[in-house]
Amino acid sequence: MISQPSRQYTVELQALPSRIGQVRRIVSAHLRYWHLDPLIDRAALGVTELLTNVHLHARPDKTCTVEMELLLDRLTVSVHDHDPRLPVVREVDLSATCGRGLAMVAAVADSWGAQPDGDSGKVVWFTLPARVSTPTRPIRGVTPYDGVTPYDLALEPPAPGHAVDDHRPRHAPARSAVVG
Repeated sequence: MISQPSRQYTVELQALPSRIGQVRRIVSAHLRYWHLDPLIDRAALGVTELLTNVHLHARPDKTCTVEMELLLDRLTVSVHDHDPRLPVVREVDLSATCGRGLAMVAAVADSWGAQPDGDSGKVVWFTLPARVSTPTRPIRGVTPYDGVTPYDLALEPPAPGHAVDDHRPRHAPARSAVVG
């Protein structure tokens, strides 16, 4: 098996509501392609919240770049925009209908942050663990010390009666014209 220690995907867009949905689907498709299906929901939520912040708050324009990088056991998703103002997590009233985006990103991510990006603009990012944990029970007689990689373990079908998400519909295969 040939390992791929780093994978990267970048897309530039206007952070408009219709484009945010498209980027969410693109992120999901790339994570499926990279065999990181367990990260889809958290990555899609995070990128949606960061792009929504660009849509609502960025000045002078809504142009931004979304970048995903898979490096060893960590997925980093970042959004670069042209507004130098850094985001702030704020206290919100329980009845407020907005203002929780960064708190949600912080809740689902391993880490997150924001930093200035050159003379104008900023980058806001979050990370997710991308490694498959070693199971506590052997899978068909294989132990973690038999030279089996986490990738191999992830491809192993669950034992009958042990599948957690059997009630959830399977994702449809993604088709993309983007190489990645």
